[in-house]
Amino acid sequence: MSPKNVVFKKVCKDKSVTVYMGKRDFVDRVDSVDPVDGVISVDTEALQGRKVFVTLSCVFRYGRDDMDVMGIAFRRELYLSTRQVYPPLQDRDKAVHTKTQAKLLRKLGDNAYPFFFEFPDNLPCSVAMQPAPSDVGKQCAVEFEIKAFSAERQDAKIKKRSAVRLMLRKVQYAPESQGPAPSVEATREFTMSDRPLHAKASLDKEVYYHGEPIKLHLQVTNNSSKNIKNIIVSVDQVANVVLYSNDSYTKSVDIEECGDSVPAGDSLKKTYTLLPLLANNRERRGIALDGKLKHEDTNLASTSIVKEGALKEVMGIMVSYRVMVKLIVGGMMGSSEVGLEIPFKLMHPKPDAVKESELEEELVFQEFKRTYLKGMLGDDDDEEEGNVSGGDDMAPKEK
Repeated sequence: MSPKNVVFKKVCKDKSVTVYMGKRDFVDRVDSVDPVDGVISVDTEALQGRKVFVTLSCVFRYGRDDMDVMGIAFRRELYLSTRQVYPPLQDRDKAVHTKTQAKLLRKLGDNAYPFFFEFPDNLPCSVAMQPAPSDVGKQCAVEFEIKAFSAERQDAKIKKRSAVRLMLRKVQYAPESQGPAPSVEATREFTMSDRPLHAKASLDKEVYYHGEPIKLHLQVTNNSSKNIKNIIVSVDQVANVVLYSNDSYTKSVDIEECGDSVPAGDSLKKTYTLLPLLANNRERRGIALDGKLKHEDTNLASTSIVKEGALKEVMGIMVSYRVMVKLIVGGMMGSSEVGLEIPFKLMHPKPDAVKESELEEELVFQEFKRTYLKGMLGDDDDEEEGNVSGGDDMAPKEK
């Protein structure tokens, strides 16, 4: 079967505006971000003289929209940009279009108009904090959204039935070049012991991909008079919510209590394997996840990489990872710990580039339809259901 180009389509309730987008994931390369482009199709009869606008927004929400403390709403709009699409402000045929836009414009006809946005380089990526199963309302998250709507003017009140919203994701992939493999050493001296305990922990590389096992190499030389009773190794996720109160959440997303011991005067050399996965942490509140689109699964949040000089305070949620090693040392006065911390990056691999031949293949439209609960009024935030259908029935019909 030949490859297909999926195009996402969503229609507002009064059928006046339809938005088409060739993708919903946009890559942040630290020094540049993929532009956001698409096409808006309008029904001039349904518009009844109204104009059509499209906005790109980035919102940080600390929790439910109606939650506030001392009059401060826990929701902040980090970015908002608006374009007028119809009537067009420039000649459609003279503008520069992406290949997907050009194909859509040819297919949809004269009542289709392109839009184009560029992200500023100081916005965070899509991240969400996993709620507990009993939590209700919207979760703490950084979210991106395209909204197209018809109104008499840009600042007029928007009717829900005349607006259509499509969630986007801003994502980062692993950098092409890696730094040196991380390695940490620690030496601990004890009272009543002539010689110290020495430990060294290292990883094979700096960047690991989601779902990839992490091999931890540990060397312990225990020249002290103390006995190491146990060794605990774990992967910690550290999520800093920096926008409001700089809250920090540290969660172990994989842990192994090995039971290994190193008596006084002995040594140990061993490799441990860790595998941090969302599948093993789905019920845990406060785990940071990559931004999620409805009806799609996600994973643990990727490590945040910020452009040098960017203000971290507006980054919403910053995520980092570390491997922790705890040596539990026994003694007459009780146990103590010797700890080692090895930072690393957890990210997605860079996807293969789209081949030129694939761009010429037939478009396939994925249409999102709202579902309504019986007796309840629908909303533009309703669940999205995707139906994949061929592109031929999307061509403009002759009147």
